[in-house]
Amino acid sequence: MAKSGLLWIGRALVLLQLLNGVLGWGKEGHYAVCKIAEGYLTEEAMAAVKELLPDSAEGELASVCSWADEVRFRKRWTSPLHYLNTPEVCNYDYSRDCKDSKGREGRCVTGAINNYTTQLQFFNQEPEFNLTEALMFLSHFMGDVHQPLHCGFAGDEGGNTIIVRWFRRKTNLHHIWDDMIIETAMKDFYNSDLTVMIESIKRSIEDDWANEISRWERCGFNKTVCPDTYASESISLACDFSYKDVEQGITLGDDYFLSRLPVVEKRLAQGGIRLAATLNRLFASQFKIAQA
Repeated sequence: MAKSGLLWIGRALVLLQLLNGVLGWGKEGHYAVCKIAEGYLTEEAMAAVKELLPDSAEGELASVCSWADEVRFRKRWTSPLHYLNTPEVCNYDYSRDCKDSKGREGRCVTGAINNYTTQLQFFNQEPEFNLTEALMFLSHFMGDVHQPLHCGFAGDEGGNTIIVRWFRRKTNLHHIWDDMIIETAMKDFYNSDLTVMIESIKRSIEDDWANEISRWERCGFNKTVCPDTYASESISLACDFSYKDVEQGITLGDDYFLSRLPVVEKRLAQGGIRLAATLNRLFASQFKIAQA
């Protein structure tokens, strides 16, 4: 094959990685967030979730938590809803950061979480919304907002344009946080079994982070969901861990992996606990309305 052809293929592969890298946690990450959430749902919330899930889910919320990525290129209007960008600063401001490329406010991951939570408040009524899709979008975006680089810098598109090597593999920084830290952990520590990894995170929730659960679940001012808090945490973590000591072309290996894996696992745990807490608040109030 001619050298020009090889160069074209190389560029195409990098571009494909960039496109894949904007999707949020990979399937494993989104499955983990929702599987953790399932274990903390109340009976009322679980009943409502099962009522809303599509038949294809067979009663398992985790099985549809990557749906929003799967339909992204068919429902192109949803693309800006998976993330938000800050102007190279390590803090988040809704009015400044939650806009799409055309400047429309609310078109970001925190705005989407607020929107789909509001839609689900019409459960047990006759809404104009598709509540099955609202549940699947909310569950997915709650995962996205906990991935630090989904609240990253506009200048590098949340790490998508920072090309690095993950051990020997060429990729971008965003893709490392979406997929590759999780994939490496599964291979090195969990016998390539996602279920084993999820069970390990669950044990950490009950043992190491037990004193933090109530704070993770809490949402001030009687709100149902608090995505601004989650986004603020993510951009702070992006600055302290995702971007730290990273530059174009660098090779990231064991030091980066072992120091960042605890951050990834804790964010998966927090995403799951907070998704469950949000659904519990939503559907507890709706069952009371239905019984009134």
